[in-house]
Amino acid sequence: MLMKFFKLSSFLLGLFSLTGCIGSMTSTGGNSAPNYPYFITTARLVVKKILVPKGTRLVYEEHFSKEGKQDKMMAEGKLHTIELPVGETIDWGGVPVTSITKFFNSEMRGFTVYADFNKLSNDKRTKFSELWQSCDSDLGIAVKNIDDWSFNTKNISDVQSCSVLYQRYFKEDEKQQNFLDNIYAELIKIGSK
Repeated sequence: MLMKFFKLSSFLLGLFSLTGCIGSMTSTGGNSAPNYPYFITTARLVVKKILVPKGTRLVYEEHFSKEGKQDKMMAEGKLHTIELPVGETIDWGGVPVTSITKFFNSEMRGFTVYADFNKLSNDKRTKFSELWQSCDSDLGIAVKNIDDWSFNTKNISDVQSCSVLYQRYFKEDEKQQNFLDNIYAELIKIGSK
């Protein structure tokens, strides 16, 4: 039991170090979250090669002179998160997703995709969606081109994580690596159909 505790503690410490969460949480000097600039879309439009609906919240990286709601979109290169309106999803590899967030660690090229499996109908289920659902709702995706957040298998170079249960960070854990290899292989199959 004690060994499991130490493994979990090491895992969580590695995870925080990997994502850079500790730095981003403490950079505000207290318990308050930064008031990131954001824009609410007024029409359907393409962002990061994804068609998003009206009412989508586009959250940008911290900016020294901009906070809170913006009157116009900021540079797409500064986009941190796409949050769809409540109750709406977009199709990402056959899975309904609610938001996509760029990795906090700037050295890692990729993003995390958040699914809503309650909106996945039985006739749309695939081996890829089943594997994804088995580990939770978020999937970490490594990409070649960070300007493309779409389900473009030519751009997707790996699956980095599936919730906190499976992480590429733990290279010595064969079970985690095999799971991520399998889900990546199924992701590629979906893209080739």
